[in-house]
Amino acid sequence: MFNKEVYVGRREELKKLVSDGVIVLFGNNEAPNNYPNNAYYPFRQDSSFLYYFGQKRDGLVGVIDVESCKETLIGDDIDIEDIVWYGSVDSVADMAAQVGVGSSAPMAQLKVIIDEAVAKGRKVHFLPPYRHDTMIQIMDLMGIHPSKQREAASLELIMAVVKMRSVKTPLEIEELERASVIGYKMHTTAMKLIKPGVTEKYIAGQINGIAQSYGSQVSFGTIFSQHGEIMHGNPSMAPLEAGRLVLCDCGGETIEHYCSDNTRTMPVSGKYTQRQLDIYSIVEDCHDLVLGIAKPGVKYFDVHMAVCRLMTERLKELGLMKGDVDEAVAAGAHAMFLPHGLGHMMGMDVHDMEGLGQIYVGFDEETRPNLEQFGTNALRMGRRLQEGFVVTDEPGIYFIPDLIDEWRATGHCAEFLNFDMLETYKDFGGIRLEDDVLITADGCRFLGKDIIPYHPKDVEAFMADN
Repeated sequence: MFNKEVYVGRREELKKLVSDGVIVLFGNNEAPNNYPNNAYYPFRQDSSFLYYFGQKRDGLVGVIDVESCKETLIGDDIDIEDIVWYGSVDSVADMAAQVGVGSSAPMAQLKVIIDEAVAKGRKVHFLPPYRHDTMIQIMDLMGIHPSKQREAASLELIMAVVKMRSVKTPLEIEELERASVIGYKMHTTAMKLIKPGVTEKYIAGQINGIAQSYGSQVSFGTIFSQHGEIMHGNPSMAPLEAGRLVLCDCGGETIEHYCSDNTRTMPVSGKYTQRQLDIYSIVEDCHDLVLGIAKPGVKYFDVHMAVCRLMTERLKELGLMKGDVDEAVAAGAHAMFLPHGLGHMMGMDVHDMEGLGQIYVGFDEETRPNLEQFGTNALRMGRRLQEGFVVTDEPGIYFIPDLIDEWRATGHCAEFLNFDMLETYKDFGGIRLEDDVLITADGCRFLGKDIIPYHPKDVEAFMADN
């Protein structure tokens, strides 16, 4: 937890951004795994609740009355039965004082507060819920069916939270740097363990343990797979095979719940083949292009498109694509190889604030998403960059057999793709390189003092030394 002045200042700013009414920020409850008393571990608090109220205990709700400026931490104190099993914790009143909140109340009082606000015709602001127990709680409190809650959520509050959480303060950047240290340890450990015969599952389990031993938990489910063409390939019991590539996409979360997110693609045998290097070098150059052009005032959509053009030019040189580069990119032909966007916001959520609505987080009135075109519709971040933004830089090239078959059968973008040559790459897999980028006053830089090796010679040298 940061010092209480941080949370006081954040709530004061929030009250300036939300014009009137009562703001209700729901914390998370424990989530049972396979029976009530076996909950998922460790408990993860809602990020927006953490941002404004700082407390990590389950069963809490923060209430801010905009007009009166009264702030209340709502929650029930634990009883002796809980203390016996889980140990003593601070009272709700003590937790409120720790973050500069003047009042506390039991959970039953939340219904009273909301009923009074509704009776007076005041707005009750809440964020879109993503957990079903919170949806039920909102239905009980306000009578809004879960199917209607996303549209009933307060756009004013959403926009205020996005405005505040998008720009990272120096304290937050320090936390993100700590998360990068965990990510470095995870990825370099994976590199040390990679060799033929070791299972995907074993290496993923080892690096997940690093995330928990140096921080809170993994920042998302670890992706570790020889099938790099599958965007979110789960680690399997398959042993690593000589000559193949293995893609590792993972990150750690600090004790204060700030995340890292990096991807590397390594040769199982310790050396890239020339064929693998031909594709890898394109992804490497696309990845590095971002460092030269991402800066305040530039649309991340334009950075994404610059990467797509470079990728298309280089794939043409290999004979996998053909035709005019600009026409190919406009038609979305590059999405055969890059079916996702260049990156997303990073922070307390690995896809920062995505639950609030990507159209508000990654886009704005000036920059709108293209939901019609395959590939471009998966772009999570397109708006103009600002100093203090943290975004991912994650280009990739993938050879997806089913997608190759479908586009060939339908003739989609046939004037820009060499399907005969694509057939010979169906066993290739995929390559992705990803790092977290901080937008600075005049450019950008990677987060992390130590950069996880990604230039081919550096990867090979690191793997050979361990």
